Amino acid sequence: MVSSVLCQEPAADPAPTAEPARELDVPDDGVRVAVLGYHDFSATASETAMRIRTSKFRKQMEALRQLGLPVIPMADFIAWKDSGKEIPAKAVVITIDDGWISTYTDAYPILKELGYPFTIYLYKNYVDGGGKALTTTMIKEMMKHGATIGSHSVTHPFPQAVKASRKRGLETYNKFLNTEMGESKKFLEGKFGGSVKTYAYPGGYFTEEMLTKAEQLGYTHLFTVQPGKVKRQLPNEILPRYVILGNYDKIFDFAVTFRDSQTAMPAGSVTGLLQKLPFPVEPQPGAIINSRLPVISVDLAKAENIDPKTLSMQVAGFGEVPANYASEGKIFSWQVNRRLRQPICQVQVTWKDKEGKVTETPLKWSFQIDREAAYLPDE
Repeated sequence: MVSSVLCQEPAADPAPTAEPARELDVPDDGVRVAVLGYHDFSATASETAMRIRTSKFRKQMEALRQLGLPVIPMADFIAWKDSGKEIPAKAVVITIDDGWISTYTDAYPILKELGYPFTIYLYKNYVDGGGKALTTTMIKEMMKHGATIGSHSVTHPFPQAVKASRKRGLETYNKFLNTEMGESKKFLEGKFGGSVKTYAYPGGYFTEEMLTKAEQLGYTHLFTVQPGKVKRQLPNEILPRYVILGNYDKIFDFAVTFRDSQTAMPAGSVTGLLQKLPFPVEPQPGAIINSRLPVISVDLAKAENIDPKTLSMQVAGFGEVPANYASEGKIFSWQVNRRLRQPICQVQVTWKDKEGKVTETPLKWSFQIDREAAYLPDE
């Protein structure tokens, strides 16, 4: 059985030693693709850089749909990158590294439900590794429902191991690369069929020799952990990828922010994620509205033991606002009286029960403003 600690934390020193290649001599079609990279998932365990809560992963996946960002398969990404196949101007590719069993138990049901294609980057020594590792049966099932596979080496060597091999001389390093990059490709193709042409550098670390070896072995597209959008001119050997961290939500924000997109989430905000609330609200959580003077409301018809006098609504940029409570329909609402200027508006509603106890969890949600569609010139 392979130790499960190999990929528990991100590798140190992920910076490449090779200079980035020049842009390819192809026209820029304006398309930008965000490649997302995930690792481990859990419904209960604490979040780490490499492990994300399953509930948060679902919110992120639903946010892609809500933001109108289509998820495309790796095959379409490659066809666009190499031959100019038409894809949406702003698109997302989902990748999952290593082969944790939670890919099957936690992520796969969500991706299958939403109809999202995804690519799993497997390293040979962890396939059928027992314990927390994916099995061949699980991988084959996922491949029947939207998954493709790519190589992630044989042993998942971190930068220190790569550097140590490289220092032993060219011959030793060449054998090392033939094993890590070559044997993993042969293994995956033999076990799962098809041709494996994509590779994710373990820890995001690469050297000049890896770029040459990749071409010799038949890899066509290789991914780093350097964040950024992919455009057609970028070299296929060192493609950027956003590694989504469980304990730092801003990375996802950056990934789904397209600077010229009206549906983009501002960098540094997770408020556009789809939220599930106990009571109906308007505007709905994460909604993109075209008015800067909306009515903000919450339907409390199903709330029990509320003392209406204690209801309080706070709106970002306004503080506590003079919201009204209609006892007949139990609607607590406020008509915005000054145009919303920020792209995201956050709302919080609190109250006490009739015994004077404050609500344990405030009702919080947010929505987005399509500022171009909603633009109204100031007086």
